[in-house]
Amino acid sequence: MEYRHVGKTGLMVSELCLGTMQFGWTADETTSFEVLTAAYESGINFLDTADIYSSWVEGNPGGVAEMIIGRWLNKGIAARDQVVIATKVRGRMGEGPNDEGLSRGHILAAAEASLRRMDTDYIDLYQVHWPDESTPIDETLSALDDLVRRGDVRYIGCSNFPSWRLMQALWTSDRRNLVRFSSLQPHYNLLHRGEYERELEDVCQTYGLGVLPYSPLARGFLTGKYRRDKAPEPGSRGASSESLKRYMSDDRSWHVLEVLEKLAVEREKTVSQMALSWLLSRHSVTSPIIGPRTVMQLEDNLGAIGLRLDPIELAEIESVSDWRKI
Repeated sequence: MEYRHVGKTGLMVSELCLGTMQFGWTADETTSFEVLTAAYESGINFLDTADIYSSWVEGNPGGVAEMIIGRWLNKGIAARDQVVIATKVRGRMGEGPNDEGLSRGHILAAAEASLRRMDTDYIDLYQVHWPDESTPIDETLSALDDLVRRGDVRYIGCSNFPSWRLMQALWTSDRRNLVRFSSLQPHYNLLHRGEYERELEDVCQTYGLGVLPYSPLARGFLTGKYRRDKAPEPGSRGASSESLKRYMSDDRSWHVLEVLEKLAVEREKTVSQMALSWLLSRHSVTSPIIGPRTVMQLEDNLGAIGLRLDPIELAEIESVSDWRKI
């Protein structure tokens, strides 16, 4: 396992990050513990979660994934200081008008709740999940700065920020001498490149932000389990997910998949491993966030470790995936 700095910080994380959105949703607690343990034993030291995971499940309050992480840590399999925990704030966590957003009140209350659910004294990387247009960025950053100064949080990051909002936040931190974002979580994969590469990549490289792409396998499309000539099973994710439907209706997506499948056969690897390896080859990328719901899926993802694409393979992938050629 390779370990990389998160941007310009001294924080070192594994080249793959274990995402926990499936915990308490498609993976029950027992399975989640198995995935966490297998990931840690493989060398993954980086966990990503959010307070809202998995509030979309009927009868399931937010914070379930955080609680699972906390209970797993209490089993003593991993020492707390050997695990880097990233969580997020922004989504609705109650019925009141101040139970969502990036206001000072909500951030401070949400951080306390996340610490309590994970039964930990600190959060390694606290990220704003997406922008809050109704709250000034000064207020958001001031609250995050206070969390860092009192030791509840060590680094801060953001997710789903367009380039202009990211620059606004960096300028505000500089102007007001507040803690600055150390990382960005963008939606980034072989089928969703333009949004990040058009402007965000330059911002991250210029200002030294770590990049933690989510949905690296395009909602499962880049696993190769979907076929052009076969409709997804009724009730499956492929039949219900709008983003997957868009991928399946786009010839370009199938061309990318066909190239990955060809290269995977030549390398004796899986399509997922080739897609993750492409992300790991990007100079600006720190650690893609994988989201396995079983140990078997995790083991497949781990096959990308140490896999590096050669220039010919990269050129072939670029020929069908480069957004500038569309």
